[in-house]
Amino acid sequence: MTRLPLEELAGWHEDPETGNIHHRSGRFFTVEGLDVRRPGWAVEAWTQPIINQPEAGILGILLKRVGGVPHLLMQAKNEPGNVDGPQLSPTVQATRSNYTGVHRGRQVPYLDFFREPRGRVLADVRQSEQGAWFYRKRNRNMVVEVGEEVAAAEGFRWLPLRRVRELLSVDDLVNMDARTVLACLPLRDGAVGGDEFGAMLARSRDPRADAAHGVHEILSWLSGVRSTVDIQARPLPLNRLRRWHRSAGRISHESGRFFDVVGVRVEAHGREVNRWTQPMIEPVGTGLVAFLVRPIRGVLHALVHARVEPGYTDVVELAPTVQCTPGNYDHLPAPARPPLLAQVLNAPPERIRFDTVLSEEGGRFYHARNRYLVVETDEDPLPGHPAFRWLALHQLDALLRHSYYLNVQARSLNACLHSLAGALDRPVSGGVR
Repeated sequence: MTRLPLEELAGWHEDPETGNIHHRSGRFFTVEGLDVRRPGWAVEAWTQPIINQPEAGILGILLKRVGGVPHLLMQAKNEPGNVDGPQLSPTVQATRSNYTGVHRGRQVPYLDFFREPRGRVLADVRQSEQGAWFYRKRNRNMVVEVGEEVAAAEGFRWLPLRRVRELLSVDDLVNMDARTVLACLPLRDGAVGGDEFGAMLARSRDPRADAAHGVHEILSWLSGVRSTVDIQARPLPLNRLRRWHRSAGRISHESGRFFDVVGVRVEAHGREVNRWTQPMIEPVGTGLVAFLVRPIRGVLHALVHARVEPGYTDVVELAPTVQCTPGNYDHLPAPARPPLLAQVLNAPPERIRFDTVLSEEGGRFYHARNRYLVVETDEDPLPGHPAFRWLALHQLDALLRHSYYLNVQARSLNACLHSLAGALDRPVSGGVR
């Protein structure tokens, strides 16, 4: 991968009237502008570049049982935005433009198992992606269990589910697309293992376990937030953004914060095409994504945040307790900074249950990384706050059977929480309590 000025991207064009960047095929994605207004908030209005990719892709993992133990067919896939080479990826990770052959390249391996599912469908749900960088982007998250023998092609390997979950603790190894599918997989830890926290976590996945709030209360709360939040997001020509400038072959904010839009040239072995160019978003700084967790009546709960992002399909999704890039808030007044950021950053080491830096989607974002944390606490730091609720872990699992409830960062953390139980896996049944 080499850097390339935006003006030199082969096959990509800048609209002479809007400045929007689009592919000559009219497919894949465009880089456009967005005008966002939130009256009454500390930052009431801003403009920004955003990726508009209206088509839904497929993120799919094949599962088979070997001696009763679930194994996943994973791919070692190198994306242009990856920090350090290939990462563990789903069996299929493809946009609609890719799997319908717009690039005129090779076909996507194993795609037929998901387009017309061959086997037992364990998960099939549309989920969003980053609402701050994508405009209404969604992918079909799927897990299909096969009984037939399926050979692992070059670059693929069958791995035990437990091993894949263990690898979540390795920096930049399991990619974002694999994490979101793992989060939607309806398998929970069965045998209790690990330390006391891991045992409590495993028990808290049981759909029969208690919960601080019932299903109707949770859904009514979220519906109320979605119905009353005041946010307006409308497309804006890329060349009319305020405080963003195009120079030296990239688009940057005048403050040097947030992110840049950059160009890259890619050469990759084993992909549908061997070389291409494209725009990418390059964040400034490493982000922080954290759940505060605590036991309530013996059941582990996570503190979720009803978060507004301009690119969400349904305005608000449930996010981690803290989700931000700390450096982006240094210049803002205290009311505009994320609640509980200081508490998470200053957590005693013995209360940190998970701490790993993981990469975000390497196909559209260049070196986008977040520090993922799970921090245990004894008390509710925001009692009665209208934008936060404590959800039992089995409720997170149940909500993931439906679209647009948990955002992609919360789904990643949910997958990380699964990795902490340290036990074998078995199917679950039941719904949100």
